[in-house]
Amino acid sequence: MECVFGLVGDGFSIVAADTSAVHSILVHKSNEDKVMILDSHKLLGASGEGGDRVQFTEFIQKNVHLYQFRNGIPLTTSAAANFTRNELATALRKNPYMVNILLAGYDKDIGPSLYYIDYIATLHKIDKGAFGYGSYFCLSLMDRHYHSGMSVEEAIELVDKCILEIRSRLVVAPPNFVIKIVDKDGAREYAWRESVKDIA
Repeated sequence: MECVFGLVGDGFSIVAADTSAVHSILVHKSNEDKVMILDSHKLLGASGEGGDRVQFTEFIQKNVHLYQFRNGIPLTTSAAANFTRNELATALRKNPYMVNILLAGYDKDIGPSLYYIDYIATLHKIDKGAFGYGSYFCLSLMDRHYHSGMSVEEAIELVDKCILEIRSRLVVAPPNFVIKIVDKDGAREYAWRESVKDIA
């Protein structure tokens, strides 16, 4: 019952994801961070098979760092999205990754952006998007309440509406969510929405 969703506001992008690591009927942990800070101004929210998700997102993160180390300049958000899409497309014909990605970033001259990349290497630049079972509710709420130029407070309010809807509508709803934001000041964790504390 995974869910990753994000949106672009006035000078920032937000990505939120559930934090449950599940397999079949078992919950392994409820504090798994599925939104990776890719570099200083990029976030990568991923859903999919646990092993594929971790391996692929770490592979992308290390290659983005390697590019910056070799060339002295970071990849733009668009370039990072196209690199990620190309790696998924290459793997698709050999050993495919079951990973869906929302890549958010902030570029000095361009501003905030959000890219949708699914497991069959489809790439789109979007204003709002979601993956997983929660997307059925998130997308309809975003269609109703999203508008361009949202403030951080409005965007967080919409994210909270999405989280409440997921918790109330799904039979097996993830209890905890992490919210991260990227803007001119960089990528960082914004908040956690927890209804269950991890035992361990």
